Amino acid sequence: MQKSKILITGAGGQLGKSFAAIAQRYSDFEFVFRTRADLSLDNPVELETVFNSVRPQFCINCAAYTAVDKAESERARAFQVNAQGVANLAKCSALGNTKLIHISTDYVFNGLSETPYAESDPVNPINVYGESKAEGEVLAVENNAEVIIIRTAWVFSEHGSNFVKTMIRLMNERTQLNVVSDQIGSPTYATDLAAAVMTIIGSRKWLPGIYHYSNEGKISWYDFALAIKTFTSSECVITPIATAAYPTPAKRPAYSLLNTEKIRKSYEVNIPNWKHSLAVCIDRLAR
Repeated sequence: MQKSKILITGAGGQLGKSFAAIAQRYSDFEFVFRTRADLSLDNPVELETVFNSVRPQFCINCAAYTAVDKAESERARAFQVNAQGVANLAKCSALGNTKLIHISTDYVFNGLSETPYAESDPVNPINVYGESKAEGEVLAVENNAEVIIIRTAWVFSEHGSNFVKTMIRLMNERTQLNVVSDQIGSPTYATDLAAAVMTIIGSRKWLPGIYHYSNEGKISWYDFALAIKTFTSSECVITPIATAAYPTPAKRPAYSLLNTEKIRKSYEVNIPNWKHSLAVCIDRLAR
């Protein structure tokens, strides 16, 4: 029997590498990985060539411009990848009858909520990165009505650069660190997100629309840093600070919690607690 092919774009990033790490668990599928160097979303001709040669049944778009602060000065580039690139991919997948799953972000919201964001809540980004991702969602649906969009938040993993790896490095280098304590959310272990996407694909049930996925729990970046300190037995002193004391070029949402009920109910997705997944990640990093 011929295996269904899954094309992973942005294979060099955290989520793309997490799919590569779990691919052997899904022997019914053939994974085709394309990094930014192999496949640029802002090149429609290149996209068409890859789709025609691979002929994937599914495409998971992990490709994105994710330099949040840099995006403030590189607006055109952020929109080129996160908006126009997504439009190109959506068009291509619609033409090829490929089922598209596009990864988006909590940054499409302004962070002023006091309850976890539902998929139906109005988007209102407060930085360029968020604007470009919000535009990408609109263009994805406009060019492929059958798309599934998954918004996620605070992604960490063993791969690439992320909060967990940065904290471990800084805790080894310094005796004291200041970490923001007034931004609230829930981290997402990239391996858990990849497994959730595979649950959707494996269900053989395609329900287009927007879904939210992040790990269980509600914490601040400061709480996250304290947990990393505990799991790594670090002696570093962590001090909580306000966002105002740590100015960045791009504004950050103060509240990023996502309501994950829809993805649970629609696809019976199991969502681990962030602390459990952090322990798994740190153990893998240590090994």
